[in-house]
Amino acid sequence: MVAKINVDECTGCGTCVDECPTEAISMNDNDIAVVNADECTDCGMCVDACPTEAISVEE
Repeated sequence: MVAKINVDECTGCGTCVDECPTEAISMNDNDIAVVNADECTDCGMCVDACPTEAISVEE
């Protein structure tokens, strides 16, 4: 399982980047969150932190 970003809902606030304990999330050049699947441990902290509900954990 890995966190997935809904790019249509992501506002680029960066809250998920700050909350991710493994630093698996970064912002791209368009200020959209990007998940490094190799680093993601599917803990769900980013899901809970996202104010726009743009993140889900999926297989």
